[in-house]
Amino acid sequence: MTQTQIDATTRLRPETEADVEFLADLYASTRAEEMALVTDWTGEMKKTFLRSQFDAQSEHYKKHYSAAEYWVIEHEGMPAGRLYLHYQPADLRIVDIALMPEYRRHGIGRAILTQLLADAGTSRRNVSLHVEKNNPALRLYADLGFNPVGEYGYYF
Repeated sequence: MTQTQIDATTRLRPETEADVEFLADLYASTRAEEMALVTDWTGEMKKTFLRSQFDAQSEHYKKHYSAAEYWVIEHEGMPAGRLYLHYQPADLRIVDIALMPEYRRHGIGRAILTQLLADAGTSRRNVSLHVEKNNPALRLYADLGFNPVGEYGYYF
């Protein structure tokens, strides 16, 4: 697939090598609150740590979800986030969904998830994901009908 239109202002396009720096910044933004609590590291130390964690996560995803679709979320033509999907016969796994802070809480994630749920229903797939127990998106997932089916460490 070359791209998927979500609505008039939001689309998905395949991730490319040119997106790596944006994706590393996006990853860092998802850990900003956690990093703010680390007071004995310099800014450069935090940046180096976050980049190594991003690289490790990327390697893990490519190894364990090699058949997944890796999308960049664009809003009004600008990179706004990422969406990684792994299709299986009976399940659509949302491996990762993340938006840059300035795009959160504007309905973009809801629009994407609503479309994914509708598409999965048409193809008779369940939709599953893992989410940290303290993730603010839990409320959105509950609103959309997701229910915890188990716990794994810090995740539902």
